[in-house]
Amino acid sequence: MTAMTVRRIRHRYLLLISLRWLPVGLTIPLTTLLPLDRGLTIAQAGLVAAVQGVTVLVLELPTGGLADALGRRPVLLIAGAVNLVSLTVMSLADSVTLFAVAWFLQGIFRALDSGPLDSWFVDEALAADKEADIETGLSHSSVALSLAIAIGALLSGGLIWLGPIGPLSALTVPLIVALALSLLSTVAVALLMTEERPARGMTAWAASVRGVPVAIGSALRLARRSRVVFALIMVEVLWSFGMVTFEKLMPVRLSEVLADKEGAAALMGPVSSAGWAASAAGAALIPVLVRRIGAPWTGFVLRILLGLTIVGMGLLAGPAGVITGFLLTYAVHGASSPVHMGLLHRQAEGEYRTSLLSLNSMVGQPGFAIGAVLLTTLAQSVSVSSAIVVGAVVLAVAAPLYLVKPEFREPIDTGISPASALTPGGS
Repeated sequence: MTAMTVRRIRHRYLLLISLRWLPVGLTIPLTTLLPLDRGLTIAQAGLVAAVQGVTVLVLELPTGGLADALGRRPVLLIAGAVNLVSLTVMSLADSVTLFAVAWFLQGIFRALDSGPLDSWFVDEALAADKEADIETGLSHSSVALSLAIAIGALLSGGLIWLGPIGPLSALTVPLIVALALSLLSTVAVALLMTEERPARGMTAWAASVRGVPVAIGSALRLARRSRVVFALIMVEVLWSFGMVTFEKLMPVRLSEVLADKEGAAALMGPVSSAGWAASAAGAALIPVLVRRIGAPWTGFVLRILLGLTIVGMGLLAGPAGVITGFLLTYAVHGASSPVHMGLLHRQAEGEYRTSLLSLNSMVGQPGFAIGAVLLTTLAQSVSVSSAIVVGAVVLAVAAPLYLVKPEFREPIDTGISPASALTPGGS
């Protein structure tokens, strides 16, 4: 294949990433404030959000194995359909039960959606050129993701500022727009994502499904035998716990200092937009830092910095202080993601890649679910600032895990490549 083909693969990947995350930008400012506006308490909002984490925990590896066995494209199309139902339920929800159903469906969507598109890009790029720079491609995807969410969040804030439209409340309008954009994203997957897989009859599809446990077992054996993979997934657990601070508690903290929920929701639009723009900038700068000090040391430094910026978000005074801490947090968070994913991708090659990515995503779900319950309870019983600081400390504790070195380099007979992790300064 030619270099142009590699570029075409990357361009399609970046377009699909952008369309996937644009609707998320519309909903991010709402996911905590909408339940509060419809009568739920902070603790109840945290509890229903945890439903997503538990659902993904149960389904993440089976759906990752399904993507490896059945194909990335069909799994993403199913995910898109589930997401449309989830957003529809959320737009109508007015009770703990209905919000729990919406988050349950969102959990199914996230489990199906986690990994297949990245795996498709990496496999197609390496098939085109075995020396393809996947880290830069993944870094560019983080930039595209961040910019898409930034645009969506800015649009969300503008829609909320405009106020209600007919029977739709100001906080509901962005959800309806996100629903339409999610439909567009699903159509784009159907049109732009291609896989060279043989035509499948019912017997072949059944054989693919039977291959799911094999893919799952391969990922689990690698995690058990590779100390580097185990360290990386433990980073994900602690990272996900701490992410509750800026995904769930930041809007509450802002509404607290403003003493105005709708005002905070409207402000969260442009603030989230700026935050994701900062995230994109952080991701764009990462290849330079990785080449200079190596990916593991880069991950270590960024994890400490992320903890410090979250503390600032929780303790700095007034709206300006909270927003400054939030923007710095997202800049470091955006820089951290491609480093972590690049290290993880180097642990596996070929048909079981999605299963390993799903394992990484899966272990983050209990971390986020526990964080959502414990930190929102702490926020309600003590203070939002205290909960944010606790989350920051838990997240930063993961930093030394990036420096774990491989114990051995013998091949693992699982279909996954040897656990030859990047060591400081390595490639």
